[in-house]
Amino acid sequence: MNQRELEQSLRNTPPKSLLLYGENDYLIDNTIERYIERLGAKEDMLGLYFDEWNIDKARGYLSQGSLFGGTNLLVLKHEKKLPKGDLDLLVSLCEKNPDNYFLFAFYGEARDAKAMQGSFTPRSGANWVRFFEPNIREAAEILQAKANALKMDIDHYALSHLLALLNNNLTLALKELEKLSILDSKVTSKDIDLLVYSTAPLATDRFLTELLEKRPVTHMIETLLDLGIDEYALLRSTQRFVNEIFLFNAYIKLHGAPNSQEILGYRLPPQLEQQRANLAMRIKPAALLAICEHLLKSELEIKRPGGADKEALLYGALIKMQSYL
Repeated sequence: MNQRELEQSLRNTPPKSLLLYGENDYLIDNTIERYIERLGAKEDMLGLYFDEWNIDKARGYLSQGSLFGGTNLLVLKHEKKLPKGDLDLLVSLCEKNPDNYFLFAFYGEARDAKAMQGSFTPRSGANWVRFFEPNIREAAEILQAKANALKMDIDHYALSHLLALLNNNLTLALKELEKLSILDSKVTSKDIDLLVYSTAPLATDRFLTELLEKRPVTHMIETLLDLGIDEYALLRSTQRFVNEIFLFNAYIKLHGAPNSQEILGYRLPPQLEQQRANLAMRIKPAALLAICEHLLKSELEIKRPGGADKEALLYGALIKMQSYL
């Protein structure tokens, strides 16, 4: 089911069981709210979120009839793949009972979600939807609709500026928009620069991951420079990130599994820790060493006096770096 078909089903007959996953948490969370509202199940629903997951509790809830003739809605949020047998059971309990509904919001890897899609088939009254990151135009339209609902005086240019400042993070942009709505005047780009904290560090981490995954990065370099990160800072961040990957590689070879607390001195979120580990095991130590030497030479070249185009040198250095991977 695509997003357009989902919109139609929410207006008419929602699926009895629904799996949501994808690259945009806001679209997932927004769909959860609308699904709950459409069923009128806010007061009687059972929510099992992450560590609260318990198959016996879920089965018991859907096995009993509604006490007051209403709707039994089970909302599950999890980042780990669940056994097919458990999902098939819950979908079956919803198919057999007209009062039962099951919504599974999955925040893990897409490949794990795809493995669970087989439990959510239309023949059992179920379906699944994958959400993709909205482009700038789509995200701006969502922000504009929210601004209209908040009765804000803000133009398209300012909304696009807000998205750029927050690296097109729609969830953060919507939260910042609510904060800006308290201003009793037109909201301008200057107001946004003054009151909204840039997510440039988060954007940098995302860029560095894609850099080492050999994805096209010229557009992201341009975005980071536009966010105010200078050439030296971006080069230093790249050197730091490569060094972290090297440390992850050495630690995993010694201990068999990553532990960001011991490697970095602080705990990364599980998804980021696994992402670092995957990169570390994919790239050979010899390649990491060659990259480190290349970055040191590039740093000297960029810092050399004489009016050289630092931005062009940075582009060249980072693109050439991918040839070592």
